[in-house]
Amino acid sequence: MTTRSPWSCILWDVDGTIVDASEGILSRLTRCLAHYGLPAPTRDQLVHWIGPPMFESFQKNVGMTPEQATEAVAHYRGIGKADGYTTGARLYPGIGELIADIAAAGIPQATASSKPEIQVVALMEHFGLADSMQAMAGATPDEKTLASKSDIVAESLRRLAAAGADTSRPILIGDRHHDVEGGAANGVPVVFVRWGFSWPHESEGAQAAVDTMADLRRLLLVSDEV
Repeated sequence: MTTRSPWSCILWDVDGTIVDASEGILSRLTRCLAHYGLPAPTRDQLVHWIGPPMFESFQKNVGMTPEQATEAVAHYRGIGKADGYTTGARLYPGIGELIADIAAAGIPQATASSKPEIQVVALMEHFGLADSMQAMAGATPDEKTLASKSDIVAESLRRLAAAGADTSRPILIGDRHHDVEGGAANGVPVVFVRWGFSWPHESEGAQAAVDTMADLRRLLLVSDEV
């Protein structure tokens, strides 16, 4: 039996798709907002923070100016660096095995995350997934130069192509409307996973939406009798 994919390469969002980093994010946000005299978010309010660039979230969620948001992002990232980028993070059950099986089938994979790239790399290495990725794209350290999902998806595809991967039939796996929009901007269909932090309507525009890892596996891998 051989295993193949209907896609020539697979792009992965990270937060809410591969990794549940909510515990660490909530802790760091609580400390960061307290520094500015602002109330801590509840766990239910994390849906407003996980997914978009933090520079954008500080403005939309607590009304900061761009200048204040720039300072807040730097403070928040300083807390994260002191904590360690992998503190409180865990893999969603079954995702590591799926990524490993995709790699074993010879299908190129890459991250396309709005998290700072240094954190993306740290997480992939921590969970033993780095060797399964031909490229690991994330936001630039300032979270402005390269921050929008559409630009990050484009960069992920560029790096895959530079590594010799076939990017003619890409698919993006994500959990927020930013993923759907970023994929659409690059002509990349999206499989929307519902185990992350999202509202039900955010899957609109995705090629497919899945509730379980088994459903996702069926869309990404096909076994053929030899």
